[in-house]
Amino acid sequence: MSKPLMAKATAVWLVENTTLTFRQIADFCSMHELEVQGIADGDVATGVKGFDPVGNNQLDQVEITKGEADPLYRMKLKFNPAAVGEEKRRGPRYTPLSKRQDRPAAILWLVKFHPELTDGAIGKLVGTTKPTILAIRERTYWNMANISPIDPVALGFCRQSELDAAVQAAARRKAADGVVMTDDERRKLVSTEQSLSMGEEPRMPSGLEAFTRPQEEPKKPADYSDAESFFNLPQGDDDDEDDDDL
Repeated sequence: MSKPLMAKATAVWLVENTTLTFRQIADFCSMHELEVQGIADGDVATGVKGFDPVGNNQLDQVEITKGEADPLYRMKLKFNPAAVGEEKRRGPRYTPLSKRQDRPAAILWLVKFHPELTDGAIGKLVGTTKPTILAIRERTYWNMANISPIDPVALGFCRQSELDAAVQAAARRKAADGVVMTDDERRKLVSTEQSLSMGEEPRMPSGLEAFTRPQEEPKKPADYSDAESFFNLPQGDDDDEDDDDL
């Protein structure tokens, strides 16, 4: 049996406002009978305000009347918000106030480096609305001149796995539409790890290039291990001088 919304608070209300048995309340709220008894004794749910299931369209008064008349009767839940997906929020994700000023920078990064993403996909990743995304795409955003693109993963708006899943979905959508992608676009539609492995080596900053250049081999010093090499004397001259001395 599905339990009502705010089950413990509902049990508090039923204990305080009806003569239902602990077992009936426990069955309706998907709780243990001893826990309901603890609520009645004041040992459990201290300070919890009761939640009226009748006023919140989760239980009919007729069900309570039947239960009070028959201790074996099990009340039926009238409406369960979780069953129709009310707990699953469809709007954009909540963004803390401290990060909202960085949201345009994240949107600009996605628009610039992943133009294949739809406005809906960007809205889910960053937690924004389509008018804001459109304004940044068309560069009509009020503070456009002061915005610099920043990776939304680095800003903490989404995880890398979520960004990878979004761009992979965009790749599949393009493939299904028969759109031929360039190498640059294909590079953008893979994960960070894959793109690093398939791309060129990162370029070294100009200030460090001198330290990475292969140095020329040093010239070997002349071999002066014998006297002839040391004095650069042509071979045979010593013999002529010796002959003259003789």
